[in-house]
Amino acid sequence: MNSEFADKRQMQNRLFSELSQMFGQEVPLYDKSLLVNKVCNTLVCELLSQLHIGFAMSDDQLDKTSGERHGAIRIGTPAEYRWIARLFAVFAMEPHNFYDMTDIGEKSQPIVATAFRSRLNPDHRIFCSLLMTDYFDPITKTRIEELLATREVFSASAKGLISRSEQQDGLAWDDANALIAECINRIFKWTGQARDHQLYQELCAAGFKIAADIACFESHHLNHLTPNTLCIDLYTASMKFCMGEMDEAEFQQRARTTLRRLIKSADRDYLKLHFKGLTSAQIGTFQKGRIITEEIVPFVEKLTHRLQNADLALSKLQHAGFKDYTEGPAEGTPVLLRQDAYKALTEPVRFKTADGSVVNSVHTARFGEIEQRFYATTPSGRKLYDRCLAEADTARQNDPEIGKRDFTTYEDRYAQAFAPFPKTLPELLKKRLAYGRFTATAKGIDAKESLTGTDIYELIRLDYVDYEGLRYEDFLPLSAAGIFASNLNQYGTESTAAQKPVYDQSILEEILDRRIVDPNLTYAGLQAESLLNVYSQLGLLDKLGNVKKSELEQALADYLAN
Repeated sequence: MNSEFADKRQMQNRLFSELSQMFGQEVPLYDKSLLVNKVCNTLVCELLSQLHIGFAMSDDQLDKTSGERHGAIRIGTPAEYRWIARLFAVFAMEPHNFYDMTDIGEKSQPIVATAFRSRLNPDHRIFCSLLMTDYFDPITKTRIEELLATREVFSASAKGLISRSEQQDGLAWDDANALIAECINRIFKWTGQARDHQLYQELCAAGFKIAADIACFESHHLNHLTPNTLCIDLYTASMKFCMGEMDEAEFQQRARTTLRRLIKSADRDYLKLHFKGLTSAQIGTFQKGRIITEEIVPFVEKLTHRLQNADLALSKLQHAGFKDYTEGPAEGTPVLLRQDAYKALTEPVRFKTADGSVVNSVHTARFGEIEQRFYATTPSGRKLYDRCLAEADTARQNDPEIGKRDFTTYEDRYAQAFAPFPKTLPELLKKRLAYGRFTATAKGIDAKESLTGTDIYELIRLDYVDYEGLRYEDFLPLSAAGIFASNLNQYGTESTAAQKPVYDQSILEEILDRRIVDPNLTYAGLQAESLLNVYSQLGLLDKLGNVKKSELEQALADYLAN
């Protein structure tokens, strides 16, 4: 790239920083939720500094760690969707995975989606849905399409900047800032302006609230902009306490339980997973500390006092409450991701009618999600996760109120469903349920002349190889659908077309005019590449065996061709 052009990842960071500021101004509860998250993350770091002597996070470092964002937008037409893909490409973000939200049983919605992110070590991601109008009966389909055809989300200036970036493979900073301004001031901005109140009402009444949110508004407004957290259970309890949904005694009990669990699980693998700026060498210098159960109490008291300050009196802000339970794996099962949210806010909207009159109404769509990311699973790991989740969901459906009535019993039952999963990274790797990255140590390289065995876990035990888990960087459609359902106060909707359409990845790739990256090939390829490098550095590549070597080389080739 021309050295005069802005760095695309720096552009991406600036875009999401400004989107976060924009969303905070639009939704004060979101801004306060970020502060709650910072308070919780700060406390977790204080705890970690006692568990790992030498660990420390400055405010700037913690802000950077907490600055990661995952957003969600909903798009109405294939032409708009193609422009969105071209826009995110300017910021080094590619489409990853195909999510068919029309085919997830009772949680189905009339959308398909992909997620835009950078391929390696992504800091930010956008889950981008496309409304599939042929999911509807012909009359509704036509009404939606005709309404969407009258809006122009991308200005001529924005289109010109995107085209310029494509032609010259980058933008100067002046142009980059101009494009970011288009995103903030127009493309993703909430205006509170909508069209066709009658169609809006009919779609909502029929259960198609997501379709109404897409079809009747002027922009691709953000539905949420999710921060990551270091301890999701501490955050959710803190938010419920601040929002007035949990009293002090229950909050302190939940916080004590959560922190007791954290001191047992926050090992060096936890540090590698949650603090991308820390190297293995830095972590290796930390000395092992110790916290006994009684020492948790002052941490909880300190957190309680901070959350009671006037700046976190969230109960005084407009809100619709917090979700009843967290989506994803059970606490203590460190795979994929866990998600939760405060529920969507009801906001004033002005509908413009065809005769120029205005209808004042309200709209409920924008919510405040939180997430904590864990390890990417192999195909066998994902299969096990899906089986455990189905069992957990069945147990919850059999007693849907237990989370409110007896949260401890609810947690125990949910955890029981995930009991087949190992709870530590070494076990997950050894059972080939999660992906890892492996590196030869200096000790291993020094000993390579005497090495004969190729068992990677024996090499790890001998300290000849180091490892880390690959973080899951993508989405879980059932978790997303569960959050949709809680925010819309409804589950999924059935197609009203004469015959329910079937969608696949090729349909979305044709709309995007580009290939969708398969992240599973990336995870497998990164692991394979690291293993091939390890065996090469340790002089063991020729001892690996043709079958194993071919498998690794094929996984690497598939990743590079992806």
